[in-house]
Amino acid sequence: MTAYSQPELGIELKDFVATIEIQRPPLNFFDFNLIKQIADTLEALDKDPECRSVVLCANGKAFCAGADFSSSGEDDDAVDRLGVGNLYEEATRIFACRKPIVAAVHGAAIGGGLGLAMSADFRVCSEASRFAANFTRLGFHPGFGLTHVLPRAIGQQRAWLMFYTSRRVKGDEAVEWGLADVLAPVGEERKVAWDLAREIAENSPLGLDTTRETLRQGLAEAVKKATARELAVQEELRHTEDFAEGVRATAARELPNFKGR
Repeated sequence: MTAYSQPELGIELKDFVATIEIQRPPLNFFDFNLIKQIADTLEALDKDPECRSVVLCANGKAFCAGADFSSSGEDDDAVDRLGVGNLYEEATRIFACRKPIVAAVHGAAIGGGLGLAMSADFRVCSEASRFAANFTRLGFHPGFGLTHVLPRAIGQQRAWLMFYTSRRVKGDEAVEWGLADVLAPVGEERKVAWDLAREIAENSPLGLDTTRETLRQGLAEAVKKATARELAVQEELRHTEDFAEGVRATAARELPNFKGR
């Protein structure tokens, strides 16, 4: 697997199933470089006939807690380091990849981490899993294409509820909503995800790839359009007092005191 070596990913190919493990424990916060590594790996796997499906998982306490805005006291610097505009270009590449992806969501998938989970075809979770689009709690705007893919998956009203409240959705409720597809025992999310990916990989690769292409036709283009709007608003909001307060309060685990400015 040296051909797929990435500094912050563990990559294994077995029985036509590729496992991509994010290795930024404990919470697996992302930036441009990590999302690019995932996109590069998926595009390489698209060309490998030994890969028919993919498991996307993570090492640590959470699947992905999103972008780490608290790593710097200067909020603009923190966002600039993420390379958000270019990051969304890499996110679009993930949505455009050709092999079916099963995300094993243990712990939390928060903010952009939820966006990464939603790039997969299926999500396996447990009662310990948590899903949240917490952007408004940060004084921010949703990103990672979530304004398109979340309503597509769970319906407009439930997506609006998640966006407007920033509430966390538990694993069993996520399956009920269609936010996740399989409820696994706690600690067995990756095993159950791999079993599903293997079941997919037992089918004809030609039939599988073309069926998926038909079903996801136009998705990457729609995500690209959505992220253009998301980014434009994020660029405006990241200079506000509310965003600074949201980042501060989240890092301090306090309720924010927003002023609307």
